[in-house]
Formats: sequence, structure tokens, C-alpha cells
Amino acid sequence: MRSDFAAGLRSTNPDRLLAVDEPSPAPDFRALSLRWIPDDRPPGGQWSALLRLSAAIRRTIDLMADTDAPEADLLAAAEAAEAFAARLAGAPRGRRLWGFAESSNAGNPRAMFDNSPLMGLANPIAPPLRLAVDDDGVVRGTAMFGTAYEGPPGHVHGGFVAAAFDEVLGMVQAMSGQPGMTAGLTVRYRKPTPLHRDIQFEGRIDRIDGRKIFTTGTLCAGETLCAEAEAVFVSTDWARMQGLAAERGAGSQ
Repeated sequence: MRSDFAAGLRSTNPDRLLAVDEPSPAPDFRALSLRWIPDDRPPGGQWSALLRLSAAIRRTIDLMADTDAPEADLLAAAEAAEAFAARLAGAPRGRRLWGFAESSNAGNPRAMFDNSPLMGLANPIAPPLRLAVDDDGVVRGTAMFGTAYEGPPGHVHGGFVAAAFDEVLGMVQAMSGQPGMTAGLTVRYRKPTPLHRDIQFEGRIDRIDGRKIFTTGTLCAGETLCAEAEAVFVSTDWARMQGLAAERGAGSQ
């Protein structure tokens, strides 16, 4: 069954603040739902600038998690960040949504995932996780979690491990050719997952039963097995995805 979905597939992740105490204006979700363009690409110059900005913010998050800067430096940085946030708040809102923010929703491992909170290069909270579908149909990924993701001292918070598995196994689900959604995820933690080290994920299809796609995965740090996971996804269709976008728009009224 795996070969039916995996034959010939190969994918890599494509290259692809307001003053303190001031609430950010709510985005116009109805307008955003009309701007979802999953199969197109954003303007190259604007998107390249967004990727650069996201990388800079990601770096800032990483440094903030472990800085011992004196009070004066922290206050100066806070002032600069507040000014930057105010500048962004004054810019136009509601940019178009290209690609997918979650791998399982695409039904295509070659889709654009730059907005994903786990592997999106345009999302500054993403570690990022880097995934590829190899010729054998196995999804393989690497990541390095910094101090901002710390749970047990020196190790990754288990919630982020689970979220990463959801993305990895969602990519496995995407090989089915249909959009899907997570119906269940079970993670077994074998050893703490270290921070500041390259870690390796693998995921594969276990079996398919109608609309249900059963997947399994592992997380290792070198030769050490840190966690295992099983997930089941329920295949859906584009009408359902479009319905979710419409519901999001209606909720903003």
C-alpha cells in the first residue's frame, strides 16, 4: 500500500508588534478567507523580505531565551521592539494566504508550507522543522530546538515534540493525495529530547482503512530513540476545507 502513494515522490520544504498595552486590531477573517490561494506563489520580492524578517525575529526569540543583558540594554531593546511593532501595526493588514499552514491539509507533500508554525520559513515561531519525502516513501525530517522550546532542563518541552510529530505524520498523510485532518495522536516518550542538537524524525504509512490513514513515526537524537508516535488522519475534501474558511469568515462578523 505504501508504494501506491510513495512511488516517485520527492519533496523538500520550498524556499519559499503595537506599543505596550495597545491591543492589535483584529484581522478581517472574512476577507482573509477570500484571499486563500493554496496553489499559487506570492510575489517574490515581498516574500523574500518576509522570510528575512522572520529569520531575524526567530534569531531574536532564540537570543531572548538565554540573554543575561543588563537592564539598560533590555529596556533599549524593548523600546526598539515597541517602535517596530507600531510600524508594522500601521502597515496594511490582510495579506493573501498562499499554501498551507499544516502539512496534512494539503494532500500534496510538494505544496507550499512556509506559513506553518512548525516548518514555515515565513513563520518566526517555527524552529523550523525541515521535511522531505524520500524515494522509499518515508518522510524524513531534521530540526534543532533552541532554548525557547525548553521543558525539562536542557531538553525540549514534550508539547513541542508532539506538535512536531503531528506535522511529520501530517506530511505522511499528504501522500494520500487528499486533504486530511488529525483524528488522533499518541506519543510515547522514551528519552528526553535534547536542545541545541540536530534531531531526526521519520514517518510512514502503516495502513489505510477507508478514509482513515494510520501513520507511525520515530524521533531520534543520533542513535538514541527519544520518542515514538502513532497518528490517524481522516481524509476530507476541498469542500470541507473551503467550508472551514467560510466559517472562519462568518465568525469575524
